[in-house]
Amino acid sequence: MRSEKLVCAFALTGVLVACSAAVSTQPAAAEPATEAAAADFYSPPIPLPGGAGDIVRSESASLALSAPGQPGIIPATSTRIMYVSSAADDAPTAVVGTYLQPTQPWIGPGERPLVAYAGGTKGQGEQCAPSKLLSQVAQYQPPGDAIFEYDLLALYTLLSRGMAVVITDYHGLGTPDTHDYLNRKAQGYAVLDSARAATRLPGNGLGAHPPVVLYGYSQGGMASAAAAELQPDYAPDLDVRAAYAGGPVVDDQYFIGYNDGRPGLAPAFAWILNGIAADYPDTRQVLDAELNDTGKAVLRDSADKCAGLFGLFDGYQNTAKWTTSGQPLTAVIDGSPVLKAAFDEQRLGTRTPAVPVLIAAAHNDEGTPYPAIRDMAGQWCGGGAAVQLDANATIPAVSGTVGTHVLAFFPALAASQQWMTDRLAGLPAPVNCGALP
Repeated sequence: MRSEKLVCAFALTGVLVACSAAVSTQPAAAEPATEAAAADFYSPPIPLPGGAGDIVRSESASLALSAPGQPGIIPATSTRIMYVSSAADDAPTAVVGTYLQPTQPWIGPGERPLVAYAGGTKGQGEQCAPSKLLSQVAQYQPPGDAIFEYDLLALYTLLSRGMAVVITDYHGLGTPDTHDYLNRKAQGYAVLDSARAATRLPGNGLGAHPPVVLYGYSQGGMASAAAAELQPDYAPDLDVRAAYAGGPVVDDQYFIGYNDGRPGLAPAFAWILNGIAADYPDTRQVLDAELNDTGKAVLRDSADKCAGLFGLFDGYQNTAKWTTSGQPLTAVIDGSPVLKAAFDEQRLGTRTPAVPVLIAAAHNDEGTPYPAIRDMAGQWCGGGAAVQLDANATIPAVSGTVGTHVLAFFPALAASQQWMTDRLAGLPAPVNCGALP
């Protein structure tokens, strides 16, 4: 069946404005010549060569709206990489990412830093991978599945400062495995190993051991926070200087319960359950018994979709409609030791980062609830971490397409980049553990 792919102009809130043909000013040869060649890049070899952070393959990649050296567009050249990382069970796995080498000079102190960027929610279909969206900006597949690369704003501002950036697709996006959405370990590993891979890429314009900053908002905030927690044991070889976690999901079960019944979030719940079933085989029989035909259909139909579903599942936004018992998902999770154990593994705050951390959160965030974020900050503070919790109480409670979670991204973007520049300069990290907001 023919699939239409368009590059679209969106408002920063995600509202579609216009669509046109894809535009790239990089040489046509930078992209695979055929769809088959592109698919081959995302197919990992068996067995995987090397260890965590080693590069399996790389290729030059185009950036939509990119022409290095010209104003108003992305100031970088792009390399797509497949690298070795670890899955949720700690087994080797292949992950794809994109290294963006800035054309702007780094004018800060010391050598050029590397930002290990964790992107926001894109979906669970292979077409939603950031490494694919960066060359298209947006993708639309009729009748109602669309996604655009809204992380471009943050990427642009980082690159404009002369910072190198590597953005991971996360485990299972683009590659054959299931994307385990909001899995603490898989996401954290993917972020850390993307930084390792970028430092090992020939001609990357970086020093041998560059300073690294972990950075992300929303799903990316969870991934960055997880990477900060895992880094001391998993990647002590990286020179991580700081971590920014904006609007993070802290606890998958709490996230589901807090948002149960809210329009637009049914696919996110389904993506979490699909990932749990893929990573924890013991949960599959439980889910099969606990989900009714509606619940199973939502999980199945969400699995190949991106984040812009235009209300496809709004008739089933209450998860009590998904279960054979008529109970919401959180009650089903609490009633199953197997499910409960799997969900408990996703909770942040059980380990302490070894680097300064900035957490940005809005009091009225309708997506990633503030109480859980504050609890995580308190647990990190109790472990001795240098934590600054920036709680924005000025943004009103807003729901819909332009919710509080989206609005909070913008003030956090400016504040976080100045904060990370200060950490790279060696300035003392601000800490408000004694009076968390």
